[in-house]
Amino acid sequence: MTASNSAQTAALIMFSVLATLAMLLCILTGSEPDDLADFYTGYRTLTPLRNGLAVAGDYVSAATVLSTSGVIALSGYDGVVLVLSTVLSLLLLMRLLAEPLRTAGRFTMGDVLARRMPGRAVRGAACAVTLAASLPFLLVQLSVAGSLLTFILGISVDGAKAACICVVGALMIGYAAMGGMKGTALVQIIKMVMLFGASLAVTLLVLSRFHWNPAELLSAARQGSGAGEAYLRQGLEFGSGARGRLDFFSVQISVVLGAACLPHVTMRMNGGTSSSALRRSMSWAVGSTVVIAMFVTVMGTAAAALVGHQMITANDPQGGTSLLLLSSALGMDYPSIGEAVLFAAIGGAIFMTLLASVAGLTLAAATSVAHDLYAGVLRRERATERDELTVARWTILGIGLVAIVLAALVRDWNLQVLIATAFCVGASAVAPALVYSLFWSGYTRTGLLCTLVGGTVCVLALMTFSRAVSGGPDALFPHQDFHWFPLRTTGIVSVPVGFLSGWLGSRFGSRVGWRSVVGALRAAVASSG
Repeated sequence: MTASNSAQTAALIMFSVLATLAMLLCILTGSEPDDLADFYTGYRTLTPLRNGLAVAGDYVSAATVLSTSGVIALSGYDGVVLVLSTVLSLLLLMRLLAEPLRTAGRFTMGDVLARRMPGRAVRGAACAVTLAASLPFLLVQLSVAGSLLTFILGISVDGAKAACICVVGALMIGYAAMGGMKGTALVQIIKMVMLFGASLAVTLLVLSRFHWNPAELLSAARQGSGAGEAYLRQGLEFGSGARGRLDFFSVQISVVLGAACLPHVTMRMNGGTSSSALRRSMSWAVGSTVVIAMFVTVMGTAAAALVGHQMITANDPQGGTSLLLLSSALGMDYPSIGEAVLFAAIGGAIFMTLLASVAGLTLAAATSVAHDLYAGVLRRERATERDELTVARWTILGIGLVAIVLAALVRDWNLQVLIATAFCVGASAVAPALVYSLFWSGYTRTGLLCTLVGGTVCVLALMTFSRAVSGGPDALFPHQDFHWFPLRTTGIVSVPVGFLSGWLGSRFGSRVGWRSVVGALRAAVASSG
């Protein structure tokens, strides 16, 4: 199923206008060439409403919207619980971490961690974890951008997806390098307004189509999903057996603890003008996220009802195009509005979501490299602001180019495993480190390094040998099987490992010593060689 020529033309015009408008805003609001605070925080000049929309914009990524709506369309109950977990994650950030992060932080997560435990090792570990959480998510966003743009524009030429990835990547580099925190915040605000407006319009049309009766919508979704009553029970996405329930629980842990602790989200806490302003900003962020989550739930259910399981999976086995297919179906049901208008509105909102997401992720990764690695580790915090800002902009270019090349190379792979990896790193390394650093007076430098290293290594090791990478038709390598970890996410194991590593390192690290541990590891490697 593809959109009509008029719908594709309208979508292309919408994309061109939005990309140009966003670039102009980034140029007009760009920071001074030697003003580091302006580039990293925008001098905290955003009002609570604008900052709240920017936080929500960083939090509600394109992959999250499209993947979640796809899971709801194909699996029903599992997708709805995933939406609730996503909202709960941001609510926990607001209640527990937002104000302490603003008080303790300056620019990056490394600033928060190094406030109590300064040192190059802490800065370097914080940068490494930031990249481990940000780069997989960035690759997914770029790959989704290539897939969606080729689908929206109806391009099936070989190499078209790679070309679309390059276009979106070039735009993200420009937004992040020229706009900095303030420019990307404005792009996020535009994205949230467009996403809210388009989702509201589609939701109202869906409810009108089913006579404002949710029971009628659910009944049609059960039939369209082909799963019957199972659509309303847990098990379609992860399985109904013991392993499926463990996988389902593991996903919830990873999302609740990891989604809001990703570095590009926590970085936004530095934009509040005061603690009270940040509280109001987070209220706006949570409120807008809840509304978008409700819209996504209705639209995902409507996609199952009006498009159907067979048509959705024929276009994308993961359901990533379900919202676009829904807009086409509604356009046929409401000819007075027209397919072109709905398709362009939804497509434009998704396009802006993609641009904003990749720009925010790129800025967060580059900021950590420039501020933590270059200024904190290599220059021992003696770099000038102009030098650091120059490094930040060049790092944006470097990270952007690497991400574009990698995303183009793996454009046809199933990259859902990278989303899981990012969330699991956030839940297993970032969340324990932030909680311990902000609330436990007995936390030590050794404990911090054990948390960051132990949580991240555990995630990467288990994920490499999980069912998400091999051993199944929906795995990253479906034709190979080298898995021994039976789940598709690692949160149920790696989150306890992250917290336990921090506790053990703090309690016993002073006796053993971090350097002695490293020396023992080096000796073991040398003897084995």
